[in-house]
Amino acid sequence: MQNKFISLKDVYKIYFQGEHEVRALNGISLDISRGEFVAVVGSSGSGKSTLMNMLGCLDIPTSGDYLLDGRSVLGLGDKELSGIRNREIGFIFQGFNLVPGLTAFENVELPLVYRGVPKSKRREIAMRALEKVSLGNRISHKPSQMSGGQQQRVAIARALAAEPGIILADEPTGNLDSRSGSEVMRVLFSLNRMGKTIILITHDENIAKQAKRIIRISDGKIVEDIFA
Repeated sequence: MQNKFISLKDVYKIYFQGEHEVRALNGISLDISRGEFVAVVGSSGSGKSTLMNMLGCLDIPTSGDYLLDGRSVLGLGDKELSGIRNREIGFIFQGFNLVPGLTAFENVELPLVYRGVPKSKRREIAMRALEKVSLGNRISHKPSQMSGGQQQRVAIARALAAEPGIILADEPTGNLDSRSGSEVMRVLFSLNRMGKTIILITHDENIAKQAKRIIRISDGKIVEDIFA
């Protein structure tokens, strides 16, 4: 594959439950190009969440290597890994993870506050991110005043605020009805057209079929890798 952006090389993640060895990832090799839209599919316990944690630099392999844009993340300290997560990767979760007492604008702005971005710049970035998900008219609404689909779009805007190259979406439609789920998928496709690399973790075959590439994982191994 040309222009490797993400590259896993013979990655293992091994845990021990008592004396029992668990291979959450069992020798995975995977290349993803910049700008791809990939769905990672698997049942509960298949290893897909462990794979997401690895790709998101939330965890490191027991063995093997992970190259992000040509740079190995192995051996990096917590501060460096945190920097990669803040700059390079936007996370979207099934449960939205919004702060209930904050408005949509404040939720999107919050990570920028932690990063020390000046107030005037924060406002510009947060507004731009909310407009990208068509919520420029909902900036003063709190999560309880929005539908599930709108809340997830706020979460997407928050992920976009740092202008990451990668969006990691873990079951982003899992808590939504079909209409709201379709709404969120439309936003993800729009971001992909803008050049974002989208990695979608799901157990839902109908959601996975919308991606341009499907990677199926079972027992910590890739069992299928197909392009639409």
